Amino acid sequence: MRDHQRGDTSLTGNLPAELDGFVGRTSELSALAAALDTSRLVTVTGTGGVGKSRLAARAAAGAAARDGVWRVELAPVRDPEFVDHALVEALGLTDHTARPPREMLLGHLAGRELLLVLDGFEHLVEACAHLVVELLRGAPGLRVLAVGRRPLGVTGERLFPLAPLDADEAALLFADRAARQGVAPGDERTVRELCTRLDGIPLAIELAAGRLRALTPAQLLDRLDDRFRLLTGGGREGLPRHRTLRTAIGWSHELCTPQERLLWSRLSVFTGPFDLEAAEYVCGGHGLRAGDVLDVLSELIAQSVVGREETGAGGRYRMLDTVRAYGAGWLAATGEADRLRRRHRDWYVGLATWCELDWFSPRQSEVAARVDAELPNLRSALEYCLTEPDEVHLGQYLAGSLWFCWAGCGRLAEGRHWLERALALDSGHTRPRLKALWVLGYVAILQGDAVPALAALQECREEAERSGSATALAYAEHRTGCLALVTGDIGRAETLLRSALHRYREIGELNSNVLMGQVELAMIRAFQGDLPDAVRLCEDVRRVCEDHGERWARGYALYVLAYAAWSEGDPGRARALLTDCLSGAHGFRDLLGSVLSIELLALVTATEGDVAEAAVLQGAACRMWPSVGLPLFGSAHYNRPHELCEAMAREGLGDERYEACARAGDRLDREQAVARALGRGQVLDGVPVPRGPARRAQGAVDTQKPAASPTREGGETTG
Repeated sequence: MRDHQRGDTSLTGNLPAELDGFVGRTSELSALAAALDTSRLVTVTGTGGVGKSRLAARAAAGAAARDGVWRVELAPVRDPEFVDHALVEALGLTDHTARPPREMLLGHLAGRELLLVLDGFEHLVEACAHLVVELLRGAPGLRVLAVGRRPLGVTGERLFPLAPLDADEAALLFADRAARQGVAPGDERTVRELCTRLDGIPLAIELAAGRLRALTPAQLLDRLDDRFRLLTGGGREGLPRHRTLRTAIGWSHELCTPQERLLWSRLSVFTGPFDLEAAEYVCGGHGLRAGDVLDVLSELIAQSVVGREETGAGGRYRMLDTVRAYGAGWLAATGEADRLRRRHRDWYVGLATWCELDWFSPRQSEVAARVDAELPNLRSALEYCLTEPDEVHLGQYLAGSLWFCWAGCGRLAEGRHWLERALALDSGHTRPRLKALWVLGYVAILQGDAVPALAALQECREEAERSGSATALAYAEHRTGCLALVTGDIGRAETLLRSALHRYREIGELNSNVLMGQVELAMIRAFQGDLPDAVRLCEDVRRVCEDHGERWARGYALYVLAYAAWSEGDPGRARALLTDCLSGAHGFRDLLGSVLSIELLALVTATEGDVAEAAVLQGAACRMWPSVGLPLFGSAHYNRPHELCEAMAREGLGDERYEACARAGDRLDREQAVARALGRGQVLDGVPVPRGPARRAQGAVDTQKPAASPTREGGETTG
């Protein structure tokens, strides 16, 4: 019995030399090396083209193995019976006896310290799993690095899921591959967008870079809708399944069962993260029972077709856009695309309805997180409704039902986009159109855009009166009162808001909108100098909010209470209320609530004597306003605290120092600005140290401290 080998296993093994540079993956390489040091079986998993083989080869090349690193390419092996033979051949073993190859392998490996790389085993999982278990048991010095689109699923296996490249590393890879062809990669912004659209998949990026001799990055970007035809090529030395993006993804498709392929195609209707309930509802039926979706989905996850991620709303599933696009092609081929898009629309219209109702509840934060996670699919549902003639009324309903997302979660501009698109179409349905109209009016008011706001609200009111819609009439009157408030017509604003609140009571309406109406009335009373009435109204709102677990409207009530506290000479209480208000608004991503709080905190800070910090906060607020709309709505009433604060700061600091502090605040991004306003920010670099009289301004500014009662001008407070 003879056991020979071609070559010497005390050398480096048979790892192929890299033909081009290895870019990025520094942290993944370190983590994989550490995993190989502590585990005898490590499996690198990931979707097709994500770079599993390259990472594994680089990590294996740096691994310590006395008897070498040996790579076995299993992709060409179609018959499970030949897996053992593939290992024998890769190890260079020859044996002219009748010994089975398994026995030969065990005999060869028993006394050696060796790293075995099994690449591309996903179509031979069962055979490879049995072989690996037996070899690891019989060869104590053996370590195995497996590379595939799914785990082996054996005891002791340590999984190493490989994600796509991040934006920076993807751009570096593109630039490197472009340079190797002697062409310029193009402008950085276009390259980053191109790499993002390609999901950071290295294979897709390399194939795209291969087109640079004929196309610019911008032209590549324009043609990505047909990415599978565009991204072909690759080196002749590569595996056939890696020479085009279509075949790389198609290899995974080929390994799926019919039910897995069916679910893959149906899941392509989702355009972002989705949860199990959505998948069961949308994809179940017609050949795939809803109760079987979980099991089939689990198999797609195991094969790296679907990934799982944690979001603010909990666990969600997601397909890379490239994988989804492949499934969408199959969905179109099955003739199910229209049915699946309707199912998808139904689910997300229902979700929006539920979220709108649940916004007025202790689950408000959960609703905000869920809408944030589901936004890509909500957009897809809106797009479907607004491009199908018979669906327009549902599009108007959906855009209107998401008012809390647009107004409460910092998406005014997006909300206005969808609302205007929906209202430009004739749905033939009155109720959803009325809702979209008052929501559009509300959004435009918050952006400080009075003319379109008034047009939408007038149309809503007139149509509500014609159709007898008491609910729409109440909302139209309410929002028209808001418009009068921000445009300075305080008397009319009070009349309209009181009438709207009366209408709400008559129809039994109680929700966040109704409470906001009461807060707005309180703001009017404060502007009119009746602080006790403003406080009474807002304390009532706060009690109702606390009874129902409502936090968004409560934040605006705290803002008015803080304004009243400052006006009455209690900046400490005003600061405490505004800190609570700002924390809540920032948690909801409510930019309007955040920037209003920072504006008033600046005034409180100036009143407390730190005029330099007040100027910094004013600069931070100035940077935030363009993301909301017209600063302080263009309202003289809302602008008075800002003007008073600026006057105090300029007098205490001087114009040059004030401008320097404001510029420092303008350099803060949103997170930094909020942290700073809440007292968690660090001292800013680049803020000049005050000299002379300005030093005193950092202490108390006695001459600028407000009187115990609000300053009056024309019968109104300086708010």
